[in-house]
Amino acid sequence: MPDLIPFEEITHLFEDFEHTAWRLETQRGYASDSQGANWQRWKAGEAIGRYEPQHPWHANVRAQTGAGKRFERVRLVDDPPTEGQRFLLASGLGNVEAGEDIRNLRRSDARRSGLPDYDFWLFDSRVVIKFVIDGEGVTQGVLVLEDAASVVRACQARDAAWHYAVATREFQAQVPSAM
Repeated sequence: MPDLIPFEEITHLFEDFEHTAWRLETQRGYASDSQGANWQRWKAGEAIGRYEPQHPWHANVRAQTGAGKRFERVRLVDDPPTEGQRFLLASGLGNVEAGEDIRNLRRSDARRSGLPDYDFWLFDSRVVIKFVIDGEGVTQGVLVLEDAASVVRACQARDAAWHYAVATREFQAQVPSAM
């Protein structure tokens, strides 16, 4: 089993990938979201989720997609969505405008499809970054997996999730309380 490393040690992958960066988000909420300034603004009823060209994530997504690369993610959503999931639905539009294709999938459909219950990034169908997240939604670190079995499982999960997931704007129309 590989060593648990800080997330910061793999951030270079978000620029160094050649073709695709794909994410599965399975959590009902993330501590990093609920501790951020946007969370308080959202709780106060302010609009969040705007594209901000100077925001580092948005700038990198725009640069990478402008170079022909793809950023994609599928977020699992409960029925009804948790507070953390409603926040992600409201805040994700800036990422979408930056060029990231974010889709949503009901958790019940994810279970039927046999998707894993952990978060990961898959880079170029070669490197899996598996998150280790505690019960409070805090990322403890990540595992870098490059063995064939882990990569094939991640690719199969990606294909199944992508097939059934719904684009963010369309999904939001189904969950009007998310905004």
